[in-house]
Amino acid sequence: METGPVVVFANFLSELAVDLDEGRILTQWAQQAPRKVWLLRPGDVFVSPVPLSREFLRYAYDLTGVPPESVAVIEVPPAGAVPLARAVREAGLIEHVRALAGDRGAALLPTALDASAVAFARDVGLGVHPYPTVEAAEAALRMTMLLNTKTGFREAAGRLGMRLPAGRMCRRPEAEGVARELLRDHEGVVVKPDRSAGGHGMRFVSRDELRGGASLQLDSVGGPEGLWVVEECLDVAESVSVQLEVTASGPRALFSGAMRTVQGSFTGYVSPLPPSCAHVAGELEEWGTALGRHLADHGYAGPFGLDALVATDGIAYASESNIRRTATTTPHSMITRLTGGSAGPPPAWSVSKGRTRSPMDFEGALARLRASRLAFDPDRGEGVVLYADAPPDGRSWRYAVIDRSAGDVEEQETALAEVLEFEGG
Repeated sequence: METGPVVVFANFLSELAVDLDEGRILTQWAQQAPRKVWLLRPGDVFVSPVPLSREFLRYAYDLTGVPPESVAVIEVPPAGAVPLARAVREAGLIEHVRALAGDRGAALLPTALDASAVAFARDVGLGVHPYPTVEAAEAALRMTMLLNTKTGFREAAGRLGMRLPAGRMCRRPEAEGVARELLRDHEGVVVKPDRSAGGHGMRFVSRDELRGGASLQLDSVGGPEGLWVVEECLDVAESVSVQLEVTASGPRALFSGAMRTVQGSFTGYVSPLPPSCAHVAGELEEWGTALGRHLADHGYAGPFGLDALVATDGIAYASESNIRRTATTTPHSMITRLTGGSAGPPPAWSVSKGRTRSPMDFEGALARLRASRLAFDPDRGEGVVLYADAPPDGRSWRYAVIDRSAGDVEEQETALAEVLEFEGG
């Protein structure tokens, strides 16, 4: 529980995960900002880079029991691919945020701890959750920025004893030569830009692609001299992750699960780990805890994730760390809150996205869920939650499914695909 009011700062447009030059993908990610509504408690302020529908807000407040008049939502007008703090300034909203939160001992809760968020907190007179001082948050920035890179992670993971895919770090002009070298011993390689998230900018390259004088075509991520990582392409059975947080008493694991991916890009998540890869849970937690201690030693506090790949032979390989609130951190908080955080076994759940055959608004989608009895029922602690508002196109719906077991979750997802008429459903 928070000890005071919080300014939920949905700074998806951050240099932490991807270079700000990658404006299109950042703007796309920012469309997920409405999910932060599930964190709000009475007295809080939400600073969002995108508008939220009144229907969605009413729906979320009803499920969380938050009186609408007890929270403030500030929608920041678009300002291009710039950090949210700059967009707030350009919109002339600094004083509005200060008036709502600055004189009540509130703390900023950023999606990503970056330099612009820390500067914003200082300007407005806010703390930075969960740090004791703004200076303490600022001191953690160097490690936060470093371990959100592929090269920084590989170096730290190697020192901490994690198993890694064979690979090398290099500058962009060297990437093709490194790929050719690795392809002598491996059927395929994956080429990753140093600062990237969600699979953005990754290339999967086979031996055949670089035969006969063909060259490696990389996109513009990271600029002409940027750092890249080239790794063997494993025969992957599952992509998994463990989510943890660094607290005053040390790191603790929160949950683990399997990621749904398409060509390395994140499309969804299911927790707990399915039986096919449940055997790696202990090793994942061990690696995550070691990384958490390393982060704590360098002043970091708060949530982070460690991703790994489970090969078809059942062996796990660490792949990257995300030192920020990830795509699953807030949904997990929402699920824990909606199910009461009881002492019993945690529910099974998934988050994913489905594309409807025709557009619909939020009320229309919710009406279908309620008519089919799929909508989340607080009394039963199970059902479907439309956790991210209506999508801009009316078709690309994000949802969470909560139930007692993985099999029940799967059944609900199948029914949901029929009710909302997902393509391919």
